[in-house]
This record gives sequence, structure tokens and C-alpha cells, in this order.
Amino acid sequence: MNILGISAFYHDSAAALLVDGKVIAAAQEERFTRIKHDPSFPDMSVDYVLSEGNITMSEVDLVAFYDKPLLKFERLLETYLASAPKGFRSFSLAMPVWIREKLFLKDYLYKQFKKRHKNFHSDQILFSEHHFSHAASAFYPSPFEEAVVLTLDAVGEWATTTVAIGKANKLRIIKEIHFPHSLGLLYSAFTYYTGFKVNSGEYKVMGLAPYGEPIYKDLILDNIIDLKEDGSFRLDQSYFDYVSGLTMTSKKFSDLFEHPVRNPDEDLLTEFHMNIAASIQSVTEEIVLRITRNLAKEFDIPNLCMAGGVALNCVANGAILKDGSFQNLWVQPAAGDAGGALGAAQAVWHSELGNPRTISEEDDMKGSYLGPSYTDSLIKAELENMGATFTKIPMGEVATTTANLLAENNAIGWFQGRMEFGPRALGSRSILADPRSDTTQKNLNLKVKYRESFRPFAPSIMREHLSDWFELERDSPYMLLVANVRKELRKKMTDQEENLFGIDKLNVSRSSIPAVTHVDYSARIQTVHQETNPLYHSLLKEFQKITGCPILVNTSFNVRGEPIVCTPSDAFRCFMGTDLDFLVIGNFVLDKRHQSPNLLNKYATELVPD
Repeated sequence: MNILGISAFYHDSAAALLVDGKVIAAAQEERFTRIKHDPSFPDMSVDYVLSEGNITMSEVDLVAFYDKPLLKFERLLETYLASAPKGFRSFSLAMPVWIREKLFLKDYLYKQFKKRHKNFHSDQILFSEHHFSHAASAFYPSPFEEAVVLTLDAVGEWATTTVAIGKANKLRIIKEIHFPHSLGLLYSAFTYYTGFKVNSGEYKVMGLAPYGEPIYKDLILDNIIDLKEDGSFRLDQSYFDYVSGLTMTSKKFSDLFEHPVRNPDEDLLTEFHMNIAASIQSVTEEIVLRITRNLAKEFDIPNLCMAGGVALNCVANGAILKDGSFQNLWVQPAAGDAGGALGAAQAVWHSELGNPRTISEEDDMKGSYLGPSYTDSLIKAELENMGATFTKIPMGEVATTTANLLAENNAIGWFQGRMEFGPRALGSRSILADPRSDTTQKNLNLKVKYRESFRPFAPSIMREHLSDWFELERDSPYMLLVANVRKELRKKMTDQEENLFGIDKLNVSRSSIPAVTHVDYSARIQTVHQETNPLYHSLLKEFQKITGCPILVNTSFNVRGEPIVCTPSDAFRCFMGTDLDFLVIGNFVLDKRHQSPNLLNKYATELVPD
């Protein structure tokens, strides 16, 4: 049986394909359209997953949508009625779109698929609740027979936080917190307040937090949120404006902290914003730990699965693991709305149809390498069409050649195999560099990524060497866990360096791998496994042979405001629009010095900052 999963119309639209319960392909629409967080119907993603499965729409048995639009419409309508007349402006903007498009979503979906196959029937379309889709995406591919499943995000239909219990092929939601009380919206409110984009800049707040101190934590807990011992909570809505207004926070919110909302075009980040970021990160960890400790005590199940946008907060995930209330933790790598496409399909296959699970020792995500790949002939054709100058080398020499270039402190665009599903580059569409260099972080941020200098970079490390370098004993294949660099690898700070604050901390080398060591000695770790990505593992092995270091800087192959590259042409444009030194794509090597100056571009300046 072929099941097509769809998420769309809010942000990060995606499509996924299951064949007899096996995950065949999944991809976000943004990668094909080049529109970051593209919310549109995932036409191109659907075309891709069908082609990857070597089927047509006529062979699709069921389509699963990740959301129930009628329930969401009910929530919106009740919310606006409860706040009337205050929310009329927001109501007048939202309702026409809903009445015209989203309320009659089944009809819209039917027409989209009818275009692909004239015999498609509307009864082939099924809808899953938003949080059930998230929970399904977390539990069904996990390596656990039984698990507690925690979903934390902004809001689905009504639910913002849910707890489910999964066992074998059964999954049921047993606890919920409802809108407007939302941990995701609370974090997004602080994202907005510090001048970053909601639904895109939350990870910036997380990255900014270590530069500050959580001095406002008690102020938040005493005024904005009523947090119970079991982790349940309610938000004082007088501090927010997302229910009926057009902004995330109210004047009362700004008055509480005695600062206005930061204008990113005019206002610099200050010590205040760093302290605010540290405070909301600390509050978030406190909430998550109270929830997980209570769940571990209540259900006596050693395994925890997580999904939802908040599950991408890798610092909080690291805190859960370190806390030890649960023995094992597995987080869906596409934890946000994109992963809902996969979850909806899995919910239909297991929960609706009752099919059994096949539980793998690792997981069933195939390393999250679920996107398109390109043959050498296709790569060559695209490069030639772009006017690129390149050298072809034997595939067996790619790892060694690249490792030598990296050891010479070159920044390299790395394009190999199937594209990753989810927000993290995991060694297929990555920018790589030497973690031992003191200049790598600054250069990559400012000259390659065109983003804020404070942003940290993640290390990729061979799994077998993990515990030699980091205080972590567990796999972290999806870059969703944070742990500290081992103490013996840290550099002793001078008194003067210890007393530095804020961005001044950035220029202090803190370990023997400074490019991936954040100011609090932490790192967002990706463990690389021979089984899931043999070429990337070989590259790390070759780099270790040369340098003694089994680690590389790994950041996504894109610039600020742009989705991760998908095609060879995308990769070449990014290569020519940045200060990357080399591009290694398939078994082709491109040296920036050998490219025509006419092909250099400033396309990064044309992108909308995220």
C-alpha cells in the first residue's frame, strides 16, 4: 500500500511517501521553490516523493493530511468571538482566507490530486489531528517498543502540549494543554521581543542565551507564567497580543522588562537582550524538566520520544538527557510541521489501518537522508550549464582529497547523496571546515553564511570517538542534543577573559576545537555512523588521519534567508555567492580560484533576512 503524507498552508510544507509502512522519501517544499519556510501546497515535493518511489498518483492508495482544518477553524472562531471586538482587525484579515481556502481544504486537496490522476476519489483523503501527526512521527520511527511521547509546539488545532503513550502499533494522546497557553508561543514571544522573526529565529534566541545571564527568570515565572510542579502551566494573556492582535507581545510585556521591542534594522543586540534570551531559555528548560520528571514518575516507562517545534531546542533536549529521568530519548529529526507529513502517513498506516511496526535497533529514519540525489551525469550537465570549471576525480579519492583541503583550513561546500529531511544539514548538503581554527567561526558566519557573528557551529564526529571529545555517551545522529566539550580539552581562561561579557566572549578560544565550542563550553553534536552515511564517515576518518581530530565543523549549505541547497545548480550559485574556497559535489571538485570572475555573484544581498 502506498500512502502519501502532506503538511501545508502554515509553514514548512512537505510531502512524504510510505510504501507498505516503509519510509521511502520525504522533502520540504522550500528546497524546490527556494522560498524559505514555504507554506504553499507541496506540488514539487509530491512530484519528488512519487518519483523516488517509482510510482504515479494512480498508485497512491491514501493521502494523509497532518491537520484537521475544521477543528482549527473552530478554535479561531471561538477565540475571536471571546475577544470581540478587540480582535476585529485580525479577524478581518484571517477569515476571508479561511473561508476561501482552508475551510474547504478537502475539496482543494481533491482538485490538486485529481489533476494528477483523473480517477482519484475524495474518500482517499484522510485527516489526522495536528498533535497526533507529531506524536506519530516521533513514536513510530523510533527504536522503542513502548514510549512516552511528548509534543511541544505553538499550537495545532487546540492543543499546544500533548502527552501520548505509544506501545507496539498503538498510540493514544492522554493529556493536553490548550491554546492560548503554549510553550512554543511563549518562546516565540521572546523571539519577537528580541527582534528576531517568529517561526524562524527561535534558534537564534537559543544561540544568544549563553552570552547572557538568566536574571529575568524569576520575573517571568512570577508574572507571565503560572507554572505548576508537574510542568502544566497557564500564561497571563495580558502580556501577549497573539490571540486577537497582530503582534506577539503587548505593551505590558515591554513595560515589565522596561525595554521596547527591539527593531532589528535599527537596534543593536545588547547585554539586556542576551540576558532576556538566557532567561527564557532557562524558563523553557525548567518547564520541560518539570514535565519530563513528572511523566517519568507517573508512567515508569524508560523511553521518551519528542516532536513539535520546541523539540528542536537541542539545549533543552540535552538537559532532559542529563537529568536522567528517562533512560532513553529519541527526537524526530523533522520535529516541526514538515515532519507532520510523515507522521500523518504513519498514523494512517499504524493507527487507522492497524498494521504492525517493525522496530529497528537504531530507528527507521534512514539517517533522515530521504531527499533527492543526483547522478554524476546529472551533476556534470548542471555544472556545465552553469559555466563551471571542475575536475573529476575517482569516487574513492573524494574523502582523501576533501580531507586534505579541509586540513589546509579551506571552507568547503559538500554536496553528496540524498538530501536531508528536516532543518539540519547532516553531511549531505553541508558546509564543512576545520574545527581547530580560531578564525573559522567568525569567517563562516560573516563571509559565508552572512549571519550574526554570535551564532555557534555544530561538530560532526565519528560515533566511535564521541566520548573522547564530549561529555556524551549516547548517539546524536540528528544534531538534536547539546553536551559539553570534555574538561581536559578546554583551555584555562585568564581572569580578564573570565570577566568578559556578551559578544566579547566570542573572541576567546575555549578549547582545542574552538570553532565548535560555544561560550559555555557546549556543542550541538552530530554523531556520524558508517551505516547511514559511509562517505561522510570516511571523510571524518581521513581528516583524523591527517590531523588527529575526528571532527569537522558542519553547518547547512545555504546563506542567511535561503533554504538549504537542493540541486547541483543551487550548490554552485551558493558557492559563487560566498567566500567558500572549494565545492565538492559528487566526484567533482571546484576551486573558486579557477572559476570565471563573471560568475561571481552577490545573491546573498537579494535574500530576505530570516
